[in-house]
Amino acid sequence: MITIHPDHQDPTPSPPGLSIIIPANNEECFIGPCLDALLTQQGDAAQGVEVIVAANGCTDRTVPLAQGYADRFAVRGWGLTVLDIPEGGKLMALNTADEIAKGAARAYLDADVICSPPLIGQVQAALATEAAVYATGRLQVARAQSAVTRAYARLWSRLPFMKTGNAAGAGLFAVNAAGRARWGTFPDIISDDTYVRLHFAPDERVEVSAPFTWPMVEGFANLVRVRRRQDAGVAEVYRHYPALRRNAVKTSLGLRNAAALFFSVPVGFLVYTCVHLIVRLSPGGPDWTRGR
Repeated sequence: MITIHPDHQDPTPSPPGLSIIIPANNEECFIGPCLDALLTQQGDAAQGVEVIVAANGCTDRTVPLAQGYADRFAVRGWGLTVLDIPEGGKLMALNTADEIAKGAARAYLDADVICSPPLIGQVQAALATEAAVYATGRLQVARAQSAVTRAYARLWSRLPFMKTGNAAGAGLFAVNAAGRARWGTFPDIISDDTYVRLHFAPDERVEVSAPFTWPMVEGFANLVRVRRRQDAGVAEVYRHYPALRRNAVKTSLGLRNAAALFFSVPVGFLVYTCVHLIVRLSPGGPDWTRGR
């Protein structure tokens, strides 16, 4: 049974232009800051938005904390609906929220992501076209607590795929109506962001200038587990949906760039290389691990 906690709004509101869907499993430490950041959005994001928190399998205070934002969203003029889904599962939560979402455009936002004030308005502007578009913001890694994750993040943020405006979309991706029509329900796979991104050619993806903050996991062992799962997720998409591979952007580090990274961030280079080698030498299974 799914319990729906709707927002407080006029009984005949105008349809929203954008639905922001936030899957949340035991996110009591993160859902508040995530929703606070949405309330600070500026510009064209002031109207025509609904937010759906798809809480799934929660045993903490995620649901009541999200419900507590209803009045603030109503004052802003945004809709807020909190789904209380007993079973856990991100893909199931996304599909459940998609079924009730009213916006023609959709944004999928992780509960631990913090959007900068201009972000949603810029994403809406990028999606305002009849052609299929995939949009995201400029990803910034949150400052980690552990030294090893900080070192890894410094190197990771300098890799070619992060520097080429590749619109990676980890933690936040959005599509307009034509873009959302490219797939049906989310399949039961590891990497939903990879699956969606590869439905769009590189020239159909937009990375707006406004940033969002995304956390990495803490500690070496967690970095290995997450990297192993990320690699398994990409391989799974390629295996089950080989036609999507044509939209992958190939970036090569190369010896010159590798040497530059080694001399600019030597500790990060060492940590990243160790994680990479361990994953390659002992790939293991695609066990579920949070991205933080």
